[in-house]
Amino acid sequence: MAITTGMVVANNYYNQPLLADMAGEFEISEAAISDVPMLTQIGYAMGLFLIVPLGDMLKRKKMILIDFAFIIAALISAGMAPGPATLKVSSLFIGLTSVIPQLMIPMAAQLAEDRNRGKAIGTVMTGMFIGILGSRTLSGFIGSYLGWRSMFFIAAGIIAVLWFFLKWKLPEIRPDFKGTYKQLLISIVEQFKTKPKLRLAALRGSLVFASFSVFWTTLIFLLETPVFNMGSREAGAFGFVGIAGAVIATVVGKLSDTMNKNTIIMVSVFIAMLSWVLLGLGAGSIVVLIIGALFLDLGIQAVHITNQTIIFEDNPPERNRINTVYMVLYFTGGATGTFIGGIVWQYFGWTGVSAAGFGFGVLTLLVHLAWKK
Repeated sequence: MAITTGMVVANNYYNQPLLADMAGEFEISEAAISDVPMLTQIGYAMGLFLIVPLGDMLKRKKMILIDFAFIIAALISAGMAPGPATLKVSSLFIGLTSVIPQLMIPMAAQLAEDRNRGKAIGTVMTGMFIGILGSRTLSGFIGSYLGWRSMFFIAAGIIAVLWFFLKWKLPEIRPDFKGTYKQLLISIVEQFKTKPKLRLAALRGSLVFASFSVFWTTLIFLLETPVFNMGSREAGAFGFVGIAGAVIATVVGKLSDTMNKNTIIMVSVFIAMLSWVLLGLGAGSIVVLIIGALFLDLGIQAVHITNQTIIFEDNPPERNRINTVYMVLYFTGGATGTFIGGIVWQYFGWTGVSAAGFGFGVLTLLVHLAWKK
């Protein structure tokens, strides 16, 4: 489940180190090409709302295997895109279909015992974070040597191979929900209205992921400046920094089973804010940028894991719909961060990017302090 989560979620992030190459081929601005990751994240949010809740209604394994066919089609379409419009539409559908990780996480919570639920979620989330961050490393190197289009074709091949392993090994879980699809979607709104812990976790998650997205959307543009004179390969290599940080997911999962969750969140948000201070100061130093990226990954991942543990406490039967509420807002925050990152980079450079990332951290802290009880 962790491997599947990592390989599928990677589809949403292959584009980020390749943005400069895409903009150069299509002869459009950096701000215009930043629509590609933004639409991927919007598509992901749409998939979370329209597809993930079906995990409470349909057989999980069958649903996942069918979805894989649509992922492969979207990836091939992106690789063959004749222009930016086709690429953007394909990116929307890549995000829309690559929501399998958000079926796996509630599945892990459902299968785990109460005393090990945080650990189980942390294990699957480790796979997810390694996929998110490793995808950038892989696409950066593939883009540098084979061109950005090759990455999408390779990704389609990876998903095709994974399909056979899932058909062989993934257990089937029968659904809990007995109503119609319309009733299912309506019940998502009810989850949001009736669960204050869920609302707070979703808002915290959306703000920290916005901060995360600001960094990863604009990093390639900073590295291409004369100060560094680097490209997609070096931008992708930053994924190695994040993979080191991703290991913290399992540790945080275990801690969230025993420690005060508000304390974990407070410390994690402060780490993320500190990272932006380092990143702002490191506009001319690759070493400082690497350290800042590591701290940013640590802080964001720790908040996210703790949020997930909170919303799945007591193993509720509507776990997929709860996860839908959380992740829709989470990736809406990511799309917002991507959009704002592209704008502030164009007009204010790395100073504006750093201020925006730090500002999202401040908002997260204020929201948490206001409603943590």
